[in-house]
Amino acid sequence: MTDSVVETPPFDIEKIRADFPVLKQTVHGKPLMYLDNAATTQKPWAVIDRVHKFDSEEYGTVRRGAYFLSEGATRHFDDARKKVAVLLGTPDPNEIVFTSGTTQAINLVAHSFGKAFIGEGDEIIISNIEHHANTVPWQVVCQERGAVLKVIPVNDLGELILEEYEKLLSSRTKMVAVNHVSNALGTVNPIKEIIAMAHKVGARVLIDGAQSTPHMKLDMKVLDCDFYTFSGHKMYGPSGVGGLYGRMELLKDMPPYVTGGDMIQHVTIEKTTYNQPPSRFEAGTPPITQVIGLGAAVDYLQAVGLEKIAEYENNLLEYGTKLLNDIDSITIIGTAEHKASILSFVSDAIHPHDVVTLLDQDGIACRGGHHCAQPTMQRFQVPATTRASVSFYNKYEELDALAESLKKAIKLFS
Repeated sequence: MTDSVVETPPFDIEKIRADFPVLKQTVHGKPLMYLDNAATTQKPWAVIDRVHKFDSEEYGTVRRGAYFLSEGATRHFDDARKKVAVLLGTPDPNEIVFTSGTTQAINLVAHSFGKAFIGEGDEIIISNIEHHANTVPWQVVCQERGAVLKVIPVNDLGELILEEYEKLLSSRTKMVAVNHVSNALGTVNPIKEIIAMAHKVGARVLIDGAQSTPHMKLDMKVLDCDFYTFSGHKMYGPSGVGGLYGRMELLKDMPPYVTGGDMIQHVTIEKTTYNQPPSRFEAGTPPITQVIGLGAAVDYLQAVGLEKIAEYENNLLEYGTKLLNDIDSITIIGTAEHKASILSFVSDAIHPHDVVTLLDQDGIACRGGHHCAQPTMQRFQVPATTRASVSFYNKYEELDALAESLKKAIKLFS
């Protein structure tokens, strides 16, 4: 291990790792080194145990029963909403809408806000480094509403060119939708500035927070954000759950995205009146167990400390960057000044899919492909990258192992 940029973790790393049972296993006879955290994160005992306890002892439907189990489930469900509101820095829990994850949250805003506020000739701005989930919904809105999609270009470092963004903004701009952190490059976008610039022309802003929520402290009121999305499975919680923060004054004016039970106030054959947010956007029986598990994940993150997590992951990123830069034939794609814990790279010698297969033989779990960000790959003229993404339960030694495995793989193909 090189001594440069190595700092003592701000918490007991072995105690943290003991909280995640999956990390104790071996793969192909080697200790598992899980470096695919941008795709999905592992679950701590606190989440696993909470989900098991709820399903085995406390399960009941929510908001629909005047009996013990239902009332308890409703209380736990509402408590989880309050925990997410605190995590995101909003004093009003009703500004949190539970969805199946970031993808559904973006689609909710695209279709509901789009139906109410976007018309022919209006403009929507995204960036050239978005996940498909923050590209395709806006393409659909433009096709359906006759709006125009515009794209913020990115420089060779993977940074949005704000001067070009400013030129795209006009009185016709109705929505700006960008990620906080690029899942393909790790770029941390200057969203506070992006939001302020959009608001100057009267536009609303949606931030894809899938890659930021588990990695940094957030405050919606400080950001002055209109919409912010997140996924539970990327923040050490269950899959199939996530959500949307939305300004209440906007949510109140948006029509429902999905209709059915619990999102209504009154129904007759002739007419239906809709519930207030967030219920208006949570039709049907919600993912009760997953929401309560998400609440446990939020508790866990808060206990560790988002500031400590950000500090340690940044140190891991710096360490891993140096190791990869020292390997011949490895080129990091995405070298922005401000990055989160993602190392995306290509090799002159090996295709990313082969790299991932060879790393797996050494117990190292990485991701290879376009990462649901094909326009990003096209911008950097690569078909795919290998992506190593770290979490606060990773260790410097695992990045050493990654580097050594890469050197061995390159030698094999040379």
